[in-house]
Amino acid sequence: PAMMGRRWGRVVNITSQSVKAPIGVLGLSNAARTGLTGYVAGTARQVAEHGVTINNLLPGIHATDRAVSLDSGIVKAQGITMEQAQKQRQATIPARRYGTAEEFGAACAFLCSQHAGFMVGQNILLDGGATNATI
Repeated sequence: PAMMGRRWGRVVNITSQSVKAPIGVLGLSNAARTGLTGYVAGTARQVAEHGVTINNLLPGIHATDRAVSLDSGIVKAQGITMEQAQKQRQATIPARRYGTAEEFGAACAFLCSQHAGFMVGQNILLDGGATNATI
């Protein structure tokens, strides 16, 4: 959309699906991410009139080195193969797979584009449906 000669800017914070569904063993991380989310909710509304948007991208499990590390822990703890560990975790995701770097990048690129100029202070879940949250 045209900004009628106005400047615009985009800020995208990458937090976690744990903002909507806290992870039991990550208390400090949950608190920090939730604090950032609250900050965004207020600040985004203050800067929107200047053409600046601030939004949060809340990823779930994506095919990253971190996912491999977590899957490796399951392999060791349960004595199963890496493929079995991945299938086990993917079964908890309604999409039945991990997200890809390309999907993550596309969501982030959209939030950074002029097409997202009317999205202000939003929390965008990118988790294959894993988070059971209504708001």
